[in-house]
Amino acid sequence: MTITRRALARGAAGLALSAPFIARARAPDTTLTLASFSGVFQENYHAAVVEPFMAAHPGIRVSYAGMRNSAEMLGTLRAQRNAPQLDVVLLDMTSARVASGESLFEPIARESLPVLDELDPRAFLPGVAGPAVTADHLVLIYAPDRVSPAPTSWRELWKPEHRRKVAFAGVPDLGGVALVLIANRLAGTDDYLGGVDRGIALLGDLAPNVLSFDPKPDAYAFIVNGTSALGYGWNGRAQLYARQSPGRIAATVPAEGSVMLLNTINLVRDAPQREAARLFIAYALGAAAQSAVADRMFYAPMNRRAVVGPDAQSRIVRPDQTASWLPVNWLDIAPLRDRINDSWRRNVVTRG
Repeated sequence: MTITRRALARGAAGLALSAPFIARARAPDTTLTLASFSGVFQENYHAAVVEPFMAAHPGIRVSYAGMRNSAEMLGTLRAQRNAPQLDVVLLDMTSARVASGESLFEPIARESLPVLDELDPRAFLPGVAGPAVTADHLVLIYAPDRVSPAPTSWRELWKPEHRRKVAFAGVPDLGGVALVLIANRLAGTDDYLGGVDRGIALLGDLAPNVLSFDPKPDAYAFIVNGTSALGYGWNGRAQLYARQSPGRIAATVPAEGSVMLLNTINLVRDAPQREAARLFIAYALGAAAQSAVADRMFYAPMNRRAVVGPDAQSRIVRPDQTASWLPVNWLDIAPLRDRINDSWRRNVVTRG
């Protein structure tokens, strides 16, 4: 099957794609491979972005390679360095920077994809080959029937009545690192570059309340099925679970604020289907796809033209609404993770 100019024009609605790029993308019966998060993310991203893209480009099939986390994606990229099998990778910004530094991604020039001009300037991260495609933030998750009234502070996790009722993924999970930074703020300092000893000490005091530092499959499921009552999570997934299991799980941003994390979309260097991959990246960054992801998955869009429905507006936070939050440069965190991980193992896990 051949991708006609008419089909390309339909699929590129709202995207100012250049004529030369469209011509190069007319490859017949192409299969590109997208790697990103598995589970509930895969299910919903496939419906919100992958399926509409394939409908708009009937000559291109997208094979979704679901992986547990960004670390697994990075490991796969390294293993395939000399013979890439992936074309597009959507992963968190810290792993994306590592992959970019190892030349596993091809930089995307601003002038090569006109849709990039529609993005929030914060989408372009120093040392990262691809732009941010979604924004997410850490939330306190809880069981409304077991924690009432709704918590308003991160300090709720430390209350003695919640002994062995808290569950979350600890360090080196990025959420665990974020919780260390928030605990550091609770202990009186936002200067994580100067050290996180105060935050680690405070989390050591939390350890007796923790039922599991490695809940399977995750902390959201622990709360939904009644195994635990409190934890932390990323807003997008927490809101998905809340929609699927109303009344069993809820999410809130405590008064002390939160931290924002960006996920980036990247073109694999020497990708087998490079031009189809570029088409997909342009589509995923476009206003229509960004609106669909926000409305269905509750991730804040990076495209400034995206229109977000009222339900999603009440559940997401855009990057420009976080002035009072802990200012975290995740690109500075990467070299600190080993030290944080070591301190976590010695001073938090052992007190559980």
